[in-house]
Amino acid sequence: MELTHLGIHGAWLVESQIYTDQRGSFQEWFKHEEVMQSTGINFSAMQANISRSSRGVVRGVHYSLAAKGQAKWITCMAGSIKDIIVDIRPDSITFGKWAEVTLSESSGKSLLISAGLGHAFLALEDDTTVAYLLSSPYSPIDEYEINPLDSQIKIAWGLDSGELIFSEKDKNAPTLEQCLAQGNLPMVGK
Repeated sequence: MELTHLGIHGAWLVESQIYTDQRGSFQEWFKHEEVMQSTGINFSAMQANISRSSRGVVRGVHYSLAAKGQAKWITCMAGSIKDIIVDIRPDSITFGKWAEVTLSESSGKSLLISAGLGHAFLALEDDTTVAYLLSSPYSPIDEYEINPLDSQIKIAWGLDSGELIFSEKDKNAPTLEQCLAQGNLPMVGK
């Protein structure tokens, strides 16, 4: 397992070898001890989610202000996604910046996203399935979203806007600047 920092403090690309033979494939896609040694993060899964999306579906930009924070481990189990990590911490030197990684079922890649970062993805194929491990359980009162078409962040989704499919919640989400003004953004030190 190899972890590569993505240029935003708290975001790593994780690459694991996939072993294939006549039976199919095998992959060790998460190893706690290696994550701890490489990142210093004691990532323990408290909830696991799976989403299935059609091509063009955008999920996010989502984040949690849970007291313990909420780190995420993201893996594409079928299809492919353009995964987006956004630094939404006002006291970070990379505030407002984003990084993208393409994940697919055959890439052997996952993402580790520390608490305090925003997360979104675009499904690039029909029947794309994404698994998330979360370091804290879902708490509706602590969950927030930023508009995925925020003109300040300027995420390059790579599809025409007419091809993108959003939930009403994401489509009507506030901008990064509005979340900042409302005091609804995480800080690096927390």
